[in-house]
Amino acid sequence: MSGHSKWSQIRHKKAATDQKRARLFSKLAKAITLAALNGIDPKMNPALASAIEQARRMNMPNDNIERAIKKVSDKAAAQLEKVVVEALGPGGTALRIIGVTDSKNRTIAEIKKILGDNGAKMVQPGSISWMLDVPVPKLPDVETKKLDALLDALDNQDDVEDVIVNLKS
Repeated sequence: MSGHSKWSQIRHKKAATDQKRARLFSKLAKAITLAALNGIDPKMNPALASAIEQARRMNMPNDNIERAIKKVSDKAAAQLEKVVVEALGPGGTALRIIGVTDSKNRTIAEIKKILGDNGAKMVQPGSISWMLDVPVPKLPDVETKKLDALLDALDNQDDVEDVIVNLKS
């Protein structure tokens, strides 16, 4: 059985795990950098303190945390901005997608493509806010699978920080 060594299996599993961990650390670093724009002292900036605490809970190395805070002095990091996109998903679910990016147009285009590929569409900002306060009834299994695929695709997009859906979990 050539090609079926235990090391090969471990290597593939480790690569997948490392990729997920790197994506998580990237999102946490962006959140820290964005929070640090309001001040680099965690004692005076509760948003930064919260972001650092969350990063530490996820076992993010201290070097990465410090590097994310130091990026605030760089010109490129100062251009990070928050992006909020609202959309209608499978089964009429309401989605609010929150991202942090250095290129707003690129991120919105990528989110729009992900939405289109998964049977969802962008709507005007503020047009579905009222829907997020009302939980939607249980979706049929087909729609639930489509929504899960959409949420997975959005989660895999590096600039997406959070997705709010009007469903009870």
